[in-house]
Amino acid sequence: MVKIFSGFGFSAVSQKGSHIKLKRVLPNNMKQILTVPNHKDLDIGTVRAIYRQALRYIPESELYPHFYL
Repeated sequence: MVKIFSGFGFSAVSQKGSHIKLKRVLPNNMKQILTVPNHKDLDIGTVRAIYRQALRYIPESELYPHFYL
């Protein structure tokens, strides 16, 4: 997940337990934050939740090719 979102300009800013907080700052200083688990394998429900969370910031046409839902 971190690798996918780093391609969209997000970078890891903190980690608490097994969750990583990713952040990107837009040119207008708007901050966008995603939280993703740091696990090799994720349940499909978790992947869908991350996908829906990311849709707030990334257009579906750009995000969909990285997910196999």
